[in-house]
Amino acid sequence: MTARRPAAWWAGNLGALGGVLVIAVIQVVGTTFAARGQAGRQPLDALAYALLAAGPLVLLGRRRRPVAAMAAIGAITVLYLFIGYPYGPVFISFVIALFTAVTAGHRRAGWLAGGAVYAGLIVAGLAQTSGPRVTLAHVVGWAAWMLVVLVVAEVARAQRERAAQTARALEEERRRQASEERLRIARELHDVLAHNISLINVQAGVALHLIDERPEQARTALTAIKQVSNEALGELRGVLDVLRQAGEREPRAPQAGLTRLDGLVARTAAAGLPVHAEVEGTPRPLPVGVDLAAFRIVQEALTNVTRHAGRASATVRIGYGNRDLTIQVDDDGRGAPAAGGDGDAERPRVPRSDRPSGGPAGGGKGIAGMRERATALGGELEAGPLPEGGFRVRARLPLDGAAAAPQAAAP
Repeated sequence: MTARRPAAWWAGNLGALGGVLVIAVIQVVGTTFAARGQAGRQPLDALAYALLAAGPLVLLGRRRRPVAAMAAIGAITVLYLFIGYPYGPVFISFVIALFTAVTAGHRRAGWLAGGAVYAGLIVAGLAQTSGPRVTLAHVVGWAAWMLVVLVVAEVARAQRERAAQTARALEEERRRQASEERLRIARELHDVLAHNISLINVQAGVALHLIDERPEQARTALTAIKQVSNEALGELRGVLDVLRQAGEREPRAPQAGLTRLDGLVARTAAAGLPVHAEVEGTPRPLPVGVDLAAFRIVQEALTNVTRHAGRASATVRIGYGNRDLTIQVDDDGRGAPAAGGDGDAERPRVPRSDRPSGGPAGGGKGIAGMRERATALGGELEAGPLPEGGFRVRARLPLDGAAAAPQAAAP
């Protein structure tokens, strides 16, 4: 492991070393040629070449310590000019270090360093007793040069921060959508499994109760269990098809919606719950989210009747309005009175004697799930016992709210 570290370091820093070498060559060779036309300046010697090479070498640490590298290179640059060596591309290292520090967020340190180096240029120029004197043009030119570098660095910093903020927003949106997708799949699985397993549970209880005395009726119950289980598997495949990998076939299961209401009513009736369906208004195609939510609300309401209402019958009313869709499911079950009037609680359970053998114990999140579906589309849902007995679930789904809630769409 230790033997690999030098090789890994060289591999990771090869590009940086190459860049430093290029900058060092430019500063040394460029200044050597520039010095030929600058009479009165100090000739280049070993110290001058060492200072010209020191700046690029310090750049190797600008990523980990940008402020320290900028300060060190600024001091090297000012010292080079204060000694009186010729002007040239000695400023390249400082420009790169200044740009790195500002774009990394060290704005105040960058502006202070830029001002300090600018003042050092003026002092170094005024301190020279030989060669060209510092003029107002030099002062203004150096100031403009420094301002251009700082402004460009500020613009690059702002763009980098905006890009980082955009990336964070996209990541948060991706996580939010993934969370909503998980919740939607969980809700779909709950509705599919709760309804069909409840029907299977009821029919299994009937079959166990009748298998010895009336085996033919038990056979009917077992046949219903087979049909409901097949239907449950089909719907489960449809829900899980959203998780298929790219390139796989589209799901073959039909989309859950009110077009399948008759089949839902028939399956529920086959499980022993008399159900009557009524449609008001003119049926027409619905937005995908509304269609799915309406079907699942009816399905969950009938599941609650099957599980908790005892010997009851149910009526499903679907109303097609101009701007909304209404769903109402009533039953005449003989459950106990509601306790506490909490609309978010599951409907009250019937006594054990009113349920088939092996019936579910009740309690769950069916009404809360139905309300979530309705509110996700901008609608509302009410659920509670009727004065004359029984239970009612009534939902209103606006038809213009489906586009605002893609999470309610089908998989």
